Amino acid sequence: MKPDLRKAMADQVLIGDGAMGTFLYQKGFPVGISYEELNLTAPEVIRDVHKQYMKAGSDVLESNTFSANYDKLSKYGLEGKVEEINRAGVRIAREAAGPQGYVVGAVGSIRGGKRNNISSEELKRHFEQQIHAQLTEGVDGLLLETFYDVEEMLIALSLVRKNSELPVIAQFAVEDIARTLDGYTMADAFRIVKQAGADVFGFNCRTGPNGLARALETLQHVRSLPASVYPNAGIADYVDGEYRYGASPEYFGQMALRFADMGARLIGGCCGTTPEHIAQISAALQGYQPMPLPVLEEAEERIVIQEKQEPASKQPGGEPTLVDLVRERHTVIVELDPPRDLDISKFMKGAEALKRAGADALTLADNSLAVTRMSNMALGHLVQSQVGLRPLIHIACRDRNLIGTQSHMMGFDALGIDHVLAVTGDPAKFGDLPGASSVYDLTSFEIIRMIKQLNEGVAFSGKPLKQKAGFVVGAAFNPNVKHLDKAVQRLEKKIASGADYIMTQPVYDAELIVRMKEATKHLDIPIFVGVMPLASGRNAEYLHNEVPGIQLSEQVRSRMAGLEGEEGRAMGVQIAMELLTTAVEHFNGIYLMTPFMFYDMTVQLTQYVWELSGRSLSPLSH
Repeated sequence: MKPDLRKAMADQVLIGDGAMGTFLYQKGFPVGISYEELNLTAPEVIRDVHKQYMKAGSDVLESNTFSANYDKLSKYGLEGKVEEINRAGVRIAREAAGPQGYVVGAVGSIRGGKRNNISSEELKRHFEQQIHAQLTEGVDGLLLETFYDVEEMLIALSLVRKNSELPVIAQFAVEDIARTLDGYTMADAFRIVKQAGADVFGFNCRTGPNGLARALETLQHVRSLPASVYPNAGIADYVDGEYRYGASPEYFGQMALRFADMGARLIGGCCGTTPEHIAQISAALQGYQPMPLPVLEEAEERIVIQEKQEPASKQPGGEPTLVDLVRERHTVIVELDPPRDLDISKFMKGAEALKRAGADALTLADNSLAVTRMSNMALGHLVQSQVGLRPLIHIACRDRNLIGTQSHMMGFDALGIDHVLAVTGDPAKFGDLPGASSVYDLTSFEIIRMIKQLNEGVAFSGKPLKQKAGFVVGAAFNPNVKHLDKAVQRLEKKIASGADYIMTQPVYDAELIVRMKEATKHLDIPIFVGVMPLASGRNAEYLHNEVPGIQLSEQVRSRMAGLEGEEGRAMGVQIAMELLTTAVEHFNGIYLMTPFMFYDMTVQLTQYVWELSGRSLSPLSH
């Protein structure tokens, strides 16, 4: 009779299996299907993979259930088969393992590295359903794998411990620096997970053997549990439409000895590994006698994050932020769209004119309406360095994935551009390149949280940065809705995510400005009221009928009807002045939007704000 899995790992190094998903992909099963559904539709295929790993030397098989949870299966219309797929996955693995092999139920991360894309309550429901099905079918233990943050791991682990005393293997997906996405060092994560009841602590996926070895090294002074490692077969390459992994089986055999010497008691493979990799691991560890595991934990040496040094371009003491200014006096932000071609001369003239008019900042949209424009990062830097006007840059979720977004933010930090506005971004299919992809790795709530995380000296990946950023992050607010109270509730969530100030969509109703003041008076961050002068009657009708988030009153549309050219712009400025009269009375923050590069209109309106507020200034005094 085989020993309990805990005792087996205490006495020897067990060999795990290799990849299931990428192995099936190599066998011709395409990306885009549920590999877990094959437990029902092609059980003989899954059984054959398991048997190949057993023949190669595996002691422990994972059930083919990594993504067999409600959330992941719902993408294939299989949410009603969670229990059936999980139980079949365990049953097939048990048949292949035979009487001497161990079967662990595979439970993968549901968030998959995306921060807060699913609530804790939903995670609990989905994990409990999957874990219950596997326990019911009868497993030797549970393998919680490819988790990116401690919070999600604790949810899954607590549900296992609530229902079972079986062994639990807790594996994180980390880079070699070994931090979770929520910022925990592996030493801290180890202590937390051990206290919560894990029997084995380890790593899988995201990197190859060398990266996981470096991660394992960070635990050498605290580890008192067996370790598990399931590395990828190196870094994937994408060649001729296929993913290929380069780490050889022989290399895996060499690294297996290194892992065992570092305290690993369960060694297998993740993405890109095959039965050949497992055979080399098994051969390398034949007859290996592990050293006893340490008993005591030692204190962890903490990583100290340096405070950010002030950019040399700042004045001694630091220039006040827009949030500081608007709490003291009326403050004007003016939007000037980057050009759609390579000529920036008119844009720069507009920026200079607005600087002379006393604008406190120039804000630049991020390919608004999904129309391709010049980089607002490049133009923002030119405005800052050549004009001396503070840039406030929009960051859209649409155009960049997590990698690109953090890289973009790091570039802003290097340039000393510290004021940003986080927006979702209009879908690409409605812009000038409708074949482009809309990324949306992040929601507007998540991008605010992630940018503020940089201010804590922590990268999106959870890695510590050598210094802290100093971003002041704004959020967008659309008051042009039927139920203003619901819009304010959404706004409150953005503030809870870390927004420092709010910029509204353009408002064309003075009564709405008053109602907006009443509805937001309980908020403790400043609001910049959006006012965009209309350029013509056609412009008014286009904005009202076709642009999301903009709604004109019937009175405004009537006054603009039929007006074009200078006559239309004059009426647009007059209407904007009337709106500003109300806005300045109720809000310190004013956000002016320049239509069609007619910056003379927003220069005139900026000057009008100063007249209303009683603020006199020389062109260079601000």
